[in-house]
Amino acid sequence: MKLAMIGLGKMGINLVANLRRNGHEVVAFDLNEAAVQEATRLGALPAKNMDDLLTQLPQPKIVWSMLPAGKPTQATIESLSTKLAAGDIVIDGGNSFFEDSKQHNALLAAKGIHFFDVGTSGGTSGANAGGNFMIGGDNAEVFKQIEPLFKDIAQENGYLYTGKAGSGHYLKMVHNGIEYGMMQSIAEGFDVLAHGEFEYDNEAVAKVWSNGSVIRSWLMELAESAFAKDPNLEGLKGIMHSSGEGKWTLEEALKLQVPTPVIGLSLMMRYRSLEEDTFTGKVVAALRNEFGGHAVDKK
Repeated sequence: MKLAMIGLGKMGINLVANLRRNGHEVVAFDLNEAAVQEATRLGALPAKNMDDLLTQLPQPKIVWSMLPAGKPTQATIESLSTKLAAGDIVIDGGNSFFEDSKQHNALLAAKGIHFFDVGTSGGTSGANAGGNFMIGGDNAEVFKQIEPLFKDIAQENGYLYTGKAGSGHYLKMVHNGIEYGMMQSIAEGFDVLAHGEFEYDNEAVAKVWSNGSVIRSWLMELAESAFAKDPNLEGLKGIMHSSGEGKWTLEEALKLQVPTPVIGLSLMMRYRSLEEDTFTGKVVAALRNEFGGHAVDKK
């Protein structure tokens, strides 16, 4: 299958690698020329601009956007709405707010262009090999046209078509809210150990908890990896940045009057970490860096 990839950041470039490895043709575009060159080294076809990108695609054109939420995605969707034709397909695989995705769907649907909002999980390693995808979109029959893409690049049982437009990003939003709570509880546990009377090897603790314990998880494996590099995370500041999805989850929970105290408090702790260094913050910062290559603040 031949498609375009717009946005060649950490996730986009790894998706290109995954798609190419599975035999798909990719036309790649990014404002960063070095990123386009990297995609070309992976076997993608380079595009100089949006028009060049689209002229290289067969009908129906499939365009996958992997851009930051907000203005970059909004501008791209608006541009595509003027350049694509009825029957073409737009995929937004970024972390867009689900209400924005519903508006993007309405804009494109008015011109007969099909839209799919795809929540993407698994970090950079998942994007590169065996990702996880939550896929919303109004037309189930059209989804079947692009389903082979997800079969090829997702982990087994790692994609789900969720129906109505916006539902994919809604599901990813809640997923990220859960992620906030899970990382916070892991971090708090290690903080208790750090303040307790016993001397523990954090890497060894994370390793034993990763093998057969009730709390074994990929996040615990990532904690092991982080502690292997810096046993007490002394090289990090305990600043926990947030992408916005935890906040969206909490706002949605408040609107629906659904109590989510763990997610709410984990978000509050991220805000607190911006004011004062904490070991809890160091652990969460390290975990985010491990699974997604997110930036950390070094001492």
